[in-house]
Parts: sequence; C-alpha cells; structure tokens
Amino acid sequence: MSDHHTYKKVEVVGSSKNSIDEAIQNAIRECSRTINHLEWFEVTETRGHIVNGEVGHFQVCLKVGFRVENS
Repeated sequence: MSDHHTYKKVEVVGSSKNSIDEAIQNAIRECSRTINHLEWFEVTETRGHIVNGEVGHFQVCLKVGFRVENS
C-alpha cells in the first residue's frame, strides 16, 4: 500500500423516467458493476428529454471518480 492515492475520472450520463436523484443512482449503480474503487461523483450537467410537452426522461451527466488499483 502506498502513502498516496491516484484517481481517475470517467464521464457518464444516467437517466430515469422518475427523477434526477434516480438518474444519479442508476448511473452510479451501473458504473459499480465494472469499475472498482468508486469513491466520489460530481454532477456536471442536468437535462431532460421532452415527450408530448412533458418530461420523458431526466438525464444527469456525472464525472465519477475512482482510485487507481494499488495506489
């Protein structure tokens, strides 16, 4: 184990028909399936898809940070 940590960020977009919060949760859940050592996220953009004059989907852009293995 080193005396420091090194991190990497990836950008993802989560979506939900129900809420912004659920869109964030969906994105993090999916990332956790293939990325080890997830540690933080930041919301960089919030938007949505409009269908027939109503919100069809909430879309949230996230930068997800994870610790590089063995750092």
